[in-house]
Amino acid sequence: MQRLKGESMKSKWIKILVWLGVMSVLTAVAMFTWRVACDGSKETASLKWLQLLQTFGTFLLPPIICAWLWDDDHKPFTWLGITRGANWKVFGLAVVIMICAVPGINLLADLNSRVVLPKSLEFIEEFLRAQEDAAAVLTEQFLKTDSVWGLLINIGLLALLPAMAEELSFRGTLQQIISDGQRVNAQYTKVHVAIWVTAIVFSAIHMQFYGFVPRMLMGALFGYVFVWTGSLWVPIVMHFTNNGLAVLCYYLFDEIGENEKSWADTIGAGSTWWLGVISLIVVCGLVWLIRVQGQREYVRRTHIQ
Repeated sequence: MQRLKGESMKSKWIKILVWLGVMSVLTAVAMFTWRVACDGSKETASLKWLQLLQTFGTFLLPPIICAWLWDDDHKPFTWLGITRGANWKVFGLAVVIMICAVPGINLLADLNSRVVLPKSLEFIEEFLRAQEDAAAVLTEQFLKTDSVWGLLINIGLLALLPAMAEELSFRGTLQQIISDGQRVNAQYTKVHVAIWVTAIVFSAIHMQFYGFVPRMLMGALFGYVFVWTGSLWVPIVMHFTNNGLAVLCYYLFDEIGENEKSWADTIGAGSTWWLGVISLIVVCGLVWLIRVQGQREYVRRTHIQ
């Protein structure tokens, strides 16, 4: 299998451009397919089909195709890091981290939303806030369902599929290209740069400025966990847990009432900021544990091989 060690900067840029090119072509194919099949309808069912096709065309298929091209043995899943697993302790910690992180994420999102641009850039701020409001309306339109079947569809479409597709694209592809597929050590700063550059791109591509900071930090966390454990499945599980909790909470609290739903979205922010602070402290401790456990498991597996 061809790894990324020692690649020149030119070679890395070629890989990134190939990846972006495949992504652009398949995204265009997805959009064309949707317009032909759904006639560009703005109804919820049609938009969900668009979401499905875009997820496949933009994030899921391009890394698999590119990894197949780049790997000498044409084993894309090995190249992407999803043939390696982790033990139950690592996966358990991954889930617990994301559950405990909810108040902290809400706190960071609240602080991020309070950012005010200079008066001269007021028109940009108005545009960004309008985009946020439009995204919130669309998200609520997607999440609204009154059946268990609808809930399962939302979990698959908005939690499971994006978690797998986005981790394949960002941590599995972009981060590995930049870092030469290396692991973190005290001298190898390239890996840290790769993790943070990928996290910034990951957050920026969601086009939600007022959620940029928490999403960037989550992206960095996913990147470090991938490096520590050597398995892309761990950040996939974390990503799925985060998205899945949002989908499940909306469904459950929508049955109860608007006040409870707002509470679920804002716990850790506003008057409950202290819960957000505690959440972030607890998450830092758990991240240290998953680093120790993940690296221990990675070393054990490497020695066995």
